[in-house]
Amino acid sequence: MSDFFAPRLRRIKHSPSNAASQRVRELVAAGRDVIGLTIGEPDFPTPDNVKRAAADAMARDETRYTTVDGTETLKEAVRVKFRRENGLDYARDEVTVACGAKQICFNAMMATVTQGDEVLIPVPSWVSYTDMTLVADGTPRPIPCGEDHGFKLTAAQLDAAITPRTKWLVINSPGNPTGAVYSREELKALAEVLLRHPNVWVLSDDIYEHLLFDDREYATMAQVEPALRERTLTVNGVSKAYAMTGWRIGFAGGPAALIRNMAKLQSQSTSNPCSVSQAAAVEALLGPQEYVRSRALEMQQRRDFVVPMLNDAPGLRCTMPGGAFYAFPSCAGALGRKTPDGRTIATEQDFTLYLLDMGVAGIQGEAYGMTPYIRFSFATDFDTLKEACRRVQAACAALKPV
Repeated sequence: MSDFFAPRLRRIKHSPSNAASQRVRELVAAGRDVIGLTIGEPDFPTPDNVKRAAADAMARDETRYTTVDGTETLKEAVRVKFRRENGLDYARDEVTVACGAKQICFNAMMATVTQGDEVLIPVPSWVSYTDMTLVADGTPRPIPCGEDHGFKLTAAQLDAAITPRTKWLVINSPGNPTGAVYSREELKALAEVLLRHPNVWVLSDDIYEHLLFDDREYATMAQVEPALRERTLTVNGVSKAYAMTGWRIGFAGGPAALIRNMAKLQSQSTSNPCSVSQAAAVEALLGPQEYVRSRALEMQQRRDFVVPMLNDAPGLRCTMPGGAFYAFPSCAGALGRKTPDGRTIATEQDFTLYLLDMGVAGIQGEAYGMTPYIRFSFATDFDTLKEACRRVQAACAALKPV
């Protein structure tokens, strides 16, 4: 039976974040007292005006097929968003819409990457960039970006990593799993390297754009260096900023030829995104925006609570994320210690499973390309976060030297 399945499936794995979240749901359903800090999903409700727009669209019977990669109305709303927030003026044929930003990234890889092509991925990184590259027959090239550089790629690292086979550089800012944010100056330094290598394109994953802390200014690559606009795909969506994860709407701006071929691919896979979701996304992008900032401020307050609590846990060390809603503490200080029942914490996987036994679920850093770390999402209410941090502190305090 194994011969029946395509070899490409052996190159990839199930999404670790999805698998961890599903495991938490199973444990809770079985009666276990587990706090899940695994899922990258805002806990806020979708705004009422957005939900009303969806209901109005259904009342108008806007429930049929649309243009493969988005209605003209939504594409125009995306163009407005890019001009308003990023200073990017994309033409209508330079905009695409798909079933989430994840599909946008997948379409881009599948439409461009062939065997032997390399995709540079600064790690830690979102789990799917690597597997998308592998499915497309490409070669993922992880570039370790440690705490000493704020989990961010430097110009020197980029210059050293580029080869004649490099096709894409992926930039995710604010980043998953670290919350690292690239400043305008840092992007400009990377851009100066890229200008010397015209074979390298940029996939700028901006999905956490509005979850920015400490009054940081947001910048994206095509905005910072206009000369790279014609080889940059600027990816975004409504999932994180507008709490619309289940609506499945992502969008991007980029060169018309790339956009056209991504649409061609999409026409033979999912076809159009949900028509009702597209109508809701129009309202999200063009309607009131005040709550976007207020929700980011609430996430910042959660960060300001969670990170010091983690740093007070013996054996953990956590940097302060500049955006998104993840904490990514090192658990190096917990390794080599023993649990109360005598088990040795030899690896970050051991530590992650130990915390699960103690009632808190995170995702081990190996899934994101860097060890020994663990990712916690703080996209949940304060009471839950307080109890989760209390459990983590108690679990760490209970570990004993060998």
